[in-house]
Amino acid sequence: MATDTLKSPAGTGGASGPGGLRRLLLDNGALTALIVLVVALSALSGDFLTADNLLNIGVQAAVTAILAFGVTFVIVSAGIDLSVGSVAALSATVLAWSATSEGVPVVLAVLLAVATGTVCGLVNGFLISYGKLPPFIATLAMLSVARGLSLVISQGSPIAFPESVSRLGDTIGGWLPVPVLVMVAMGLITAFVLRRTYLGRSMYAIGGNEEAARLSGLRVSRQKLAVYALSGLFAAAAGIVLASRLSSAQPQAAQGYELDAIAAVVIGGASLAGGTGKASGTLIGALILAVLRNGLNLLSVSAFWQQVVIGVVIALAVLLDTVRRKAGAAPVAAGAGGGPGRGRQAATYLLAAVVAVAVVGATSLLHGGAQTAAQQRIGLSLSTLNNPFFVQIRAGAEAEAKKLGVDLTVTDAQNDASQQANQLQNFTSGGLASIVVNPVDSDAVGPAVQAANRAGIPVVGVDRGVNDAKTAALVSSDNVEGGRLGARALAEKLGGKGTIVILQGQAGTSASRERGAGFTEGLKAYPGVKVVAKQPADFDRTKGLDVMTNLLQAHPDIDGVFAENDEMALGATKALGSKAGTSVQVVGFDGTPDGLKAVEDGTLYASVAQQPRELGRIAVDNALRAAAGEKVSATVKVPVKVVTKENVAGFGG
Repeated sequence: MATDTLKSPAGTGGASGPGGLRRLLLDNGALTALIVLVVALSALSGDFLTADNLLNIGVQAAVTAILAFGVTFVIVSAGIDLSVGSVAALSATVLAWSATSEGVPVVLAVLLAVATGTVCGLVNGFLISYGKLPPFIATLAMLSVARGLSLVISQGSPIAFPESVSRLGDTIGGWLPVPVLVMVAMGLITAFVLRRTYLGRSMYAIGGNEEAARLSGLRVSRQKLAVYALSGLFAAAAGIVLASRLSSAQPQAAQGYELDAIAAVVIGGASLAGGTGKASGTLIGALILAVLRNGLNLLSVSAFWQQVVIGVVIALAVLLDTVRRKAGAAPVAAGAGGGPGRGRQAATYLLAAVVAVAVVGATSLLHGGAQTAAQQRIGLSLSTLNNPFFVQIRAGAEAEAKKLGVDLTVTDAQNDASQQANQLQNFTSGGLASIVVNPVDSDAVGPAVQAANRAGIPVVGVDRGVNDAKTAALVSSDNVEGGRLGARALAEKLGGKGTIVILQGQAGTSASRERGAGFTEGLKAYPGVKVVAKQPADFDRTKGLDVMTNLLQAHPDIDGVFAENDEMALGATKALGSKAGTSVQVVGFDGTPDGLKAVEDGTLYASVAQQPRELGRIAVDNALRAAAGEKVSATVKVPVKVVTKENVAGFGG
């Protein structure tokens, strides 16, 4: 049977003496790693060990932890579930859609969302148990199906969340976050199921040796159905909490969260081979990930290096667990209670509490004056740095910050509204002088900006606005007007007639919606130009190449292409080959260096240029002025310009 807790070999002396302390730490590798991280980050940043920041960490860990609790059931039984992130997004979308668009009572909408997650889990379980599909394949398929259904239901746009449910993202008494309470409640349920129920004992038995469990009389197939149904239910709960924090259901929410959930479970001591794992370990694993991201933000670590550091620390945490196993720790049957094991576990948590208190005392002395330095710090949260346009915004912002002698911390939200909310919370708890935000989604960023408003930190929006919150200024180009200009440029180049295709950006993003709406509006003046196809290519050059290649099979005789950014336009020109700039005219958007080079070479007819470096420079300048209490304009418009081969030489970006 599988292990849940670990028992030291005889002769180690329990938790007393130097050898006992060493054994105590080795036997609780994840907890040791968490303590080391807390100590290190507390010593490096005076903003880390504050009450507000610790609560931020709890909130940021909540969604990952709830997902990971569900995944714990699956991994303990030697399975895997890659679909939990997509199922979370689908469940939240179903709740928002049914309660707002269809008028379903909120209570029934919540039940429908929970049922959606549970049904997705049951489908996974059925395909694995009775369809004999490998768990990896079955849940990978559900990942795609659930994400697709979320986009179909929402039509690619966020849906406002019912206000009564959005309170799950609020606080009790103005300080205790509800997501943290939900996380604790789900953790207790997980611990109870694993340790005190027949289903929990069955999970350990199946994970330890499925064939032996079957020969012992366990109905393995039915048990697996229940296991995956639980995973789906927990994913639904996580999706509801996530959407509550963002005040909207995002069809693209929780992308990649399944990997964080699996990492949290493994860091917490579970084995992917099955048979081991416990709720407390999973919680610690989720906290390690949240502490890492929070601490790296506070330390102004490069957004690119953050990914490297997180990967290295995850590997080290699991390596510590491997060392502990090789040191000779002996397994105890899951659910075994009482005796020395319980005493050692209590001693472990007591030791952790003592260390935490000691660190709080030490760091409060070391960082007593940390807040004075915070007055010269600005935070910049970009929707993504996997796009040359936003890299140019960063470059302009960094150049202006260097010129003015201020410390600029740049973070990459990776097109994840939830991750951006976490980053803004970290900026707020770090007491920065001001914040510049380029929203992933204008609605979803609202609650995090409201928190900055309450803390008295001025916020400046760049490129995209913020809804339902106060910003000192919005520095932007007009995406809708840019779309209109793109339509006019392409239609006039085609002589007012012809067939075109549109490459859309990432579904659910405001930039894609606004540019597409502007282009559609502008094209109304040219009835002879017909759109024969629209397909998303996610603002990505490679996807632009692939999607354009596919569209050419169905529409080989098109006359033009409008791409909602230069990256997709450049992918389209590769697919078109010699047709690009000759028989097929391509118009992009952003005015990136690569895009302008293609315009100069003639493969791209035009790019609607936004001068991204200017956006970054002006945003930082306005943020500093707002922090100093100076009056700034509510809206600062940076003109867009259609750049063609005729005027590209004189365009300075």
